[in-house]
Amino acid sequence: MTERPEGAPAQPQPQDQPSATPPGPPGQPGPAHPAQPQPVAQPQTPTQAQLPASPSAYPYPNPQSPAGFGPPAASLPTQHHPYGQPQPGGYPPVGYPTAPAAPGSGGAGRAVLWAVLGAVLASAAWAGGVFLLGRDDEADLRGYEAKSELCREVEHSSFDDEYPEEDSSPVNQSLEHEALDQSYCSLSLKKSSTSTLSDAYFSVELELHKKTDPGPEFTARWAEYDQRYDDYEVERVSGFGDEAYLVTEDTTSGGDSSGSRSATLAVRDGWVTYEMSWSAYASSYDDDAASLPEVAEVTDWLKTDTTATLENLKEIDGV
Repeated sequence: MTERPEGAPAQPQPQDQPSATPPGPPGQPGPAHPAQPQPVAQPQTPTQAQLPASPSAYPYPNPQSPAGFGPPAASLPTQHHPYGQPQPGGYPPVGYPTAPAAPGSGGAGRAVLWAVLGAVLASAAWAGGVFLLGRDDEADLRGYEAKSELCREVEHSSFDDEYPEEDSSPVNQSLEHEALDQSYCSLSLKKSSTSTLSDAYFSVELELHKKTDPGPEFTARWAEYDQRYDDYEVERVSGFGDEAYLVTEDTTSGGDSSGSRSATLAVRDGWVTYEMSWSAYASSYDDDAASLPEVAEVTDWLKTDTTATLENLKEIDGV
């Protein structure tokens, strides 16, 4: 053991670990209890200490980093949007493309999804409606057939007693189309062969409506026929098809030598319309209006001959 000279400072005792408090000046006693050793801070690399966090397209917290752990993310300086709109927090930085929104996400995505779904439903409804309408609106022709020579099928024997002279030149007209078939017959009625002019006029018309239901328009035309002329009277009659109207007119008065009389029986049977008409003028009877047949008498003739003619116009194997 070596003795230190008198007055020389005491040598510091070696310590196993550095003290948290610096030693005092020479000759000062140390602390009664040495401080506990503190952990040494790890030096930070420039990348961790200085560089901001890289932007991410995922806008939610990292599910692998529980909230409250780890150093707080450094705030990014505000970036100026290329179109003049500042973005909060500087995200996304200028030059970085934004991640596209997932299909169906967000208000715009849901709107597109609903629009597509609505279009699909509307198309299905439209197709179903067309299919149903095509079935419900099938032409109901009741077995009738339009004839090119309609006068051959027309029954007018009820008029033969009044007009025995047969017309040698009847008029036949016909039309055939995917939407409408039409037949027309016109006869000149005469009391005798010596007549230079027709004593009365007789006609029949048949129409087969193959695309549209003629019911509403038929009713409007014939049920309200007297709205067009004050001299006409309209009467609905039964026993003919779905509906039938008798339209008559008489402008004669007693023994006057002027005026006319007419009568028409209009029938609708399904999508088939039919008309039989008669008309006569007082001047054709040597100015004797009293020689014209009465309207009531003619209407009976029309009903009888219409029943027979409609039967003739049906196909042999028709309904």
